[in-house]
Amino acid sequence: MIKQQQISIETRPRSTTNITRQVEQAIAASGVDTGLCHVFIHHTSASLIITENADPDVRRDLEYYFSRLVTDGDAGFHHVLEGDDDMSAHIRCVLTQSEITLPVTHGRSALGVWQGVFLWEHRQRAHQRKITITVQGE
Repeated sequence: MIKQQQISIETRPRSTTNITRQVEQAIAASGVDTGLCHVFIHHTSASLIITENADPDVRRDLEYYFSRLVTDGDAGFHHVLEGDDDMSAHIRCVLTQSEITLPVTHGRSALGVWQGVFLWEHRQRAHQRKITITVQGE
């Protein structure tokens, strides 16, 4: 059995949004007991991550680290059509991921206790982001 749905998430500038609940809802609605859940974001300046879900300092520290690793407005960037954060957002996306796959066990994701699925907005302004969740199994 394969079930697929699209969701839309309104982001905040340069932030992470916990989408674990929406992923779990898609798994539950699919009726799949054992299988895989694939999550894909349709954008090149936002990404998906699995990380700590309890302490928001982890996500703040990730943002801090990436802001030092890939700086906005780097003079070497040629692709700056949409502003100083344009190319840096694309690089951040390439360094993270645009898709993740989770095991489904007993009708739920098999995430660890401290893991959550997050949409990471890499732009300095809010966006509407589209995500496709596909659940397959039996």
